[in-house]
Amino acid sequence: MTRELRISQAIAAFGGSDLDARYLAYFGCFNRQLYYEAHEVLESLWLGQRQGPNGSFYKGLIQLAGGFVHLQKGRPSPAAALLRLADTNLGLYSGERDRLDIESVRSLIGQWLSRIEADDWAAGPLLGSDAPQLRLKEGSMALEANGNPGP
Repeated sequence: MTRELRISQAIAAFGGSDLDARYLAYFGCFNRQLYYEAHEVLESLWLGQRQGPNGSFYKGLIQLAGGFVHLQKGRPSPAAALLRLADTNLGLYSGERDRLDIESVRSLIGQWLSRIEADDWAAGPLLGSDAPQLRLKEGSMALEANGNPGP
């Protein structure tokens, strides 16, 4: 299956919510370690809203996914640079935004930056069971642990 097809299927799976399907698909992809796809899915939303109130929010989430793309490829320095940019952009917001707890995401970024700086990987930079998960707070559609739409 091509990346484009995976991206369009990811978006289609999250239609019918009060939140944009591309935003929800970002979390579905991210939680399945499809970081490149998560980046692409959210970029399509961000491009139309770069100057809007969510511009830096989406940009930070895109940079977060990009950081993990680099970790998957064993490139800790570019990963750290993108994670720092993500933290800066997300730091412009506080509390909860579109059902995402900003501080918990920034805490996750801090943990991964610490690991990168400590060179804390045994077998590789990013292992399946070690991968981060992002959670949205309850709403009309939640995400289950597997990244699929919940009830």
